[in-house]
Parts: sequence; structure tokens; C-alpha cells
Amino acid sequence: MACTHKILEQHQVRPPPSSVPTTSLPLTFFDIPLLASDGVRCLYFYEFSHHFTQTVLPTLANSLSLTLQHFFPLVGNLICPPPPAKPYIFYTQGDSIPLTIAESTATFDHLTGYHPRHVKDFSHLVPKFPPTQMSNDTFVFPLLAIQVTLFPNSGICVAVTCRHVIDGRIGSLFMKSWASIFKAGGHDSSCLDNSLRPFYDRDVIKDPNGVMAVFLEEYFVRMRSKWKKDIGNADVFSGNDNVKATYVLNRANIESLKQRCEKDNESSSTPQHFSSFVITCAFIWVCRMRTQYHEGAIDDDDELCYLAFPADCRNRLEFPVPLTYFGNCLASCKAAAKTSELVGEKGFVVAAKVVARAISKLKSKPLEGADKWMEDRKNLIGKGHGRVLIVGGSPSFRDYQTDFGWGRPKKFEFINHPIFISLADCRDDEGALEVGVVLRTRASMDTFSSIFEQALNLPY
Repeated sequence: MACTHKILEQHQVRPPPSSVPTTSLPLTFFDIPLLASDGVRCLYFYEFSHHFTQTVLPTLANSLSLTLQHFFPLVGNLICPPPPAKPYIFYTQGDSIPLTIAESTATFDHLTGYHPRHVKDFSHLVPKFPPTQMSNDTFVFPLLAIQVTLFPNSGICVAVTCRHVIDGRIGSLFMKSWASIFKAGGHDSSCLDNSLRPFYDRDVIKDPNGVMAVFLEEYFVRMRSKWKKDIGNADVFSGNDNVKATYVLNRANIESLKQRCEKDNESSSTPQHFSSFVITCAFIWVCRMRTQYHEGAIDDDDELCYLAFPADCRNRLEFPVPLTYFGNCLASCKAAAKTSELVGEKGFVVAAKVVARAISKLKSKPLEGADKWMEDRKNLIGKGHGRVLIVGGSPSFRDYQTDFGWGRPKKFEFINHPIFISLADCRDDEGALEVGVVLRTRASMDTFSSIFEQALNLPY
């Protein structure tokens, strides 16, 4: 998609002077496995037909500064010194994040559509981190970058790139806080109630089984070595021509699919709960597996294939963790089934059962096997394209409720790799789910779309 793109302004935004003290924030065992991630990229598109006034941009920057006062660790850096020192987040007064204001002539309706588009079409909208620094064998990683792109007479894209030192719940909380302060005029943050203010006390996270020590060993040996090889080279858009599309399962679709599972499960001695999450993930997993199988990318019927997904543990642990806890609080969960089972006639029901079973086990023992999370992640990613699907995002984050005063986003997008799918709520259909799917070619996406439609319309 040919377009022109120009940078209008570049700012360094920091919390208000003297509003936040110099702070060192230790990481927990929930954080260490996610340090390998190259960051999370989210785009919020808003329709905005009139000209951007000279007051809007200053208010955006000022409201962002006020928001960063409450989310100040994101202004700092991830400090990763050599062993035996542990990694930590460090904020000091004067730290700032880049805010880029740009203008694009790309077609707004194309970028905000649900149809297949090349992932590279979004590249000019996504902010890049400032360069990673390395000194005396210590890595210094910036944590946050933001870009606001104007589409004249069409809309605005607010894009965020964030290191995975926080999970999606806190990322969504940050955006809603910024939107609330801006919408209230951008002069102070008194509009934020406690549900939008992060909780920083790391002592609420307990590690009775010594998982941190296991993770640190992996971090010192493997993760740091990989960083030394890859420093300066991470770019989700480089060297690929991936295609992204969004698929919607509405309430009627989900209910119909749920009935298929419940009908098959009627005679079971162990009834299972088929939530909207289970139904959606299982259905997309099977459609993707059938796409890969149809194209010959998978040819071993007996090989195990995996669906991996994170689960928020804030309300599942023996020790209480506030919903606004700042950091990661995610358990690693996976479901597995043979290729032949997933591509077979009852593939969807099989997938739903193994996903439901994995969630049931997680609810009763969320930290069981936690010492294997990093090893499992490495092994799963090493299995290659097609055999593993990882779920990101959540409809519970209610991303379409992020309102700066311009109304709900016209479209919310994750930018990710083909190994991932992303889940979000739906803009205009309460109870519906949007699923972002990335595949390597347009032909693969066409095959996936055909399989998706056929499978959705099967009688149960």
C-alpha cells in the first residue's frame, strides 16, 4: 500500500517535575520468563474527521505526563547487570519516553478493516524503542515508546510499544488512565479512581517453591547470550510479508459452537465448562491447523500440536494480589492434541475439551509446574511454525472502551507474529470476540477464511 509518512513533531515526555522519586523496582518470577519478548505493540484507531487543533497535541502530551506520574516505572529502564546481580526496573528523575507525532496518507479505512492486509502496512504507525544500551556487560532496555499518527480528515492512530515488564491488564489500565485524563481536560489526574491506579508493592508476590532461582539460571545462561547476538536487530516487520486479518465470533456463533461441545459431552462423567474463551481459542486453533494441514505444512498425523495461553493469576493464588498490581502476574498454560485429532471430523470438540481441561487444572493449581515455564516456552517455540499457536490479549481488557473523547476506537489491533493470535472484545457487539490472525501468505489467509466460514456453518 503506497503512502507517504512524515514526522511532524518529536517530544520527550516525563512525569511532572519532582512528582516521583528515584525508584528501583525488583522483578518477580512472573516477570523473568517474559523478558525474552521483543515487546507488545498495540494500535488504537479513532475516527476524527475535523482538523487537529493546536490545543489537542499539547493536551495529549500534558495528559500523558500526568499519566506517567502514576505509571512512572515505564519511563525508566530495565537494567540487566551481569550475574549474579538480578534484573530490575530503575526510574530516576529526568527519565523520559519518546512521543512521536506523525502524519500519514495511508487509507484509514484499509488499515481499520477486518480484511487481509500486509503486516508491513502498519509499520510506519508503530513506534520503535530507543536503542538498547550496553555498558560493562549491563543491558539497559527502554520500556515504552508512543506514536500518534494523523490521517487528515479521517482519523488518528495512537500506537504503543511496551516491553513485557507489565502484562496486558496493566497495559490496558495505562491506556484507559491516559484516555481518562485527556478526556477530562488534561490538567490534572484527579479523575482517576483507585481502579485506574497501579499497585506497586512487590511483597504481595510469594515464591515458596523457589521458582525465581530456576528462572534466573536460565536468564543468566541463555537469555543474556541471545541478547548479545540480537542487540539492535529486533524488528517485527523486517524480512517478512505476513498477512493479518480479523475474524469475529458473535454471541450466536459462540452459543452454537458451545452447543456442539455440550451435546458431545452429555454422556461424560466429568462435565466441562466451555467458556467463550475456550470456544473461540479451540475454534481458531482447529481452523489454523486445518489450514496448515491443507497446505502440507504439517504431515505427521501422530505429532502433538499445542495451544499455549497465559492466564491472569491475580485472583487465583493462595496469596491475594490486587487487580491493579503493576507487573506480570501470568501463569503459563497449554493444551495439546494430535494433528489427526485436530484436523479430523470432531477436531473442534477435541480442541475445546483439551483447552477446557487445561484451564480447569490451572484454576485448582495455577503454579503447578511453574519451574518449567521457561523451558516449556523455549521448547514450544522451537517446534516451528504450524505446530504451536500462542494466544495474546483478552476480551476482559475491554480495549474498545479506551475513549479519549473521540468515541470508542474504530479498530484495535495487535501487531504480532504468525505464531500468535490476539483476542479482544468487539466494538459494537457485546459478547462477541475479535480474533487477530497472522499468516505467512495471502493464499494461506484465503484458505483459512474458507475453512473458518465452512466450519462455522456446520450443523451440530
